[in-house]
Amino acid sequence: MTKAAHILVVDDEVNIRNALVTMLEKRGYRVCGAGTGEEALRHLEEARLNLVITDLRMPGIDGMEFLRRLKAKWPDTEVVVMTAFGSIDTAVEAMRLGAHDYLTKPIDRERFTVIVEKAIERHALAFENKQLRDRLETKTRFDHMVGESTAMQRVYTLVEMVADSDVTVLLTGESGTGKELVARAIHHKSPKVDGPFITLNCGALPENLFESELFGYEKGAFTGAMATKVGRFELADGGTLLLDEVGELSLKSQVDFLRVLETKEFRRLGGTKLIKVDTRIVAATNRNLDEAVKQGDFREDLYYRLNVVPLRLPPLRDRVDDIPLLVDRYLSEFSAQHHRGPREVSREAMRLLRLYGWPGNVRQLRNLMERLVVTVKDTTIQPAHLPEEIQACKEDARTMLITLGTSIEQIERQVIERTLKEVTNHRENAARLLGISLRTLQYKIKEYGIRE
Repeated sequence: MTKAAHILVVDDEVNIRNALVTMLEKRGYRVCGAGTGEEALRHLEEARLNLVITDLRMPGIDGMEFLRRLKAKWPDTEVVVMTAFGSIDTAVEAMRLGAHDYLTKPIDRERFTVIVEKAIERHALAFENKQLRDRLETKTRFDHMVGESTAMQRVYTLVEMVADSDVTVLLTGESGTGKELVARAIHHKSPKVDGPFITLNCGALPENLFESELFGYEKGAFTGAMATKVGRFELADGGTLLLDEVGELSLKSQVDFLRVLETKEFRRLGGTKLIKVDTRIVAATNRNLDEAVKQGDFREDLYYRLNVVPLRLPPLRDRVDDIPLLVDRYLSEFSAQHHRGPREVSREAMRLLRLYGWPGNVRQLRNLMERLVVTVKDTTIQPAHLPEEIQACKEDARTMLITLGTSIEQIERQVIERTLKEVTNHRENAARLLGISLRTLQYKIKEYGIRE
């Protein structure tokens, strides 16, 4: 990298500037020159520079002001300042502002060469360290999320885009697609990474407990309230609160939550003190909230408040190229966890895993891999080791053969039955896959007498 380094020399004295440029070019560097601070800033805007060598006394923007602007916008660029012998104090001040070193005029060629080489080496080392940190940071953010498919790349990109803001994110997708993992990735990438990550499963709470779990309560607020309890919303102050299965909230709970979502202020049950928190909300659901709003099961105003940035997670059947990566990850994980030897999957068994529809998505695949690690003694997993429903998957689970002459009604019934089977009778998911409303699907099920 040293010989490819790009250097800018800034000095209003043409002879000195040209001499330094020539000297650096002879050593194999790419070099450009500028006579003023303004011209130098334009160079910085146009090209990535490894090192800037600048005089401190220049017309217009002087060297100190130029250094301040440079470090404010390009902090990774190394700077060496040049000054007259009697202005050492100014050079020391420049180093406090971020300059790597200084040179006194007239320039000593040997010292000049040594300082330039050290500055370039320092920049190269800092660049390599930054790349390593970025790789480690990416691994930390996504170490539980596996996938290189186009569908997953879109997820990663959106996570990166929304994480550094405080915007509310609505994660949707079928059960088992990894919504909590994405919520954690958003949190770990966000400015609130040092704050807590708190979850609340809305589907597991009866209506009368939702308020106390979300907002907490004061001692004596109700029978059995023997001590003050801090709610999840307050526990997540300075961090992120994941409301899982938010589509299962009752209408009353939706009203309570909407109010605090808009103001970030609330009172504990039985309390009078108004509590204000800085909590980021990420909501998740496997329900079709659009349809729930139409049916009157979910408040429209809350839906729009949650759905500021929608992020839909793809089902596993839409990212089959990721299955080998996931299989390898889980086999390694569970082999170590259960003290088993390494496992691998035969080519035919992998083909069946790719053909299967995975109604339970990544969670189902993960559980299967753990079962196989524990129950299969062979080092290679064969088709016979797989569950019957996967062994029977001799064709793509998303295709079906239709005999010429079959009536439209029969075809429609077969498609609905096959779709319901693939999504384990999850009607909302089936309706989405079929491109019809839940109400229409329910009508068709009744019309054809389909048993689920």
